[in-house]
Amino acid sequence: MKRILFFLPVLLVVLTGGFLLWGLDADRNPSAIPSVLISQPVPQFDLPPVEGLGLPGFGSVELEQAGEVVLVNVFASWCVPCRAEHAVLTRMVRETGVVLMGLNYKDKPADITAWLDNLGNPYDRVGSDLDGRAGIEWGISGVPETFIIGADGLVLYRYVGPIIGPKAEAEFLTALEQAQQAQAEAEAGV
Repeated sequence: MKRILFFLPVLLVVLTGGFLLWGLDADRNPSAIPSVLISQPVPQFDLPPVEGLGLPGFGSVELEQAGEVVLVNVFASWCVPCRAEHAVLTRMVRETGVVLMGLNYKDKPADITAWLDNLGNPYDRVGSDLDGRAGIEWGISGVPETFIIGADGLVLYRYVGPIIGPKAEAEFLTALEQAQQAQAEAEAGV
């Protein structure tokens, strides 16, 4: 019995170390967090506009009736990775012409207005989720997260974390191109 008690702390240290090393594994992809929303209709929500921003808010109705592929980016002015991702999203909108809607998560209207005035505004619509309810409906694990919504209002893809770096951008753009290609084929009756 004394032997077991002696080796128990050693075993706990080894197990803890193993979990820590597993967590630091460079091959793990944090954006691979599964989502029950994939291939499902967008969740039901309705967000008011951000006060003072001058853009309309949006909800599930706008996404279901968009008739084209739309990106929904969950972001906040207090989110450092969101700032890093902002230039990528701005360039993506400019180069692909995709519609980008922003779900502003738990942010003060004055802060997000100043943030977008400073960095530029690539969003067609921005909805204010002050209490985080819409974020819960979307199942977000944090900010930023970006979803690709099909022309039919189905959630096609979810990227967790900032879309920065060549690998992340290539992965996201591939998913976006596939969604746009599927829409073009559906419109052509293929």
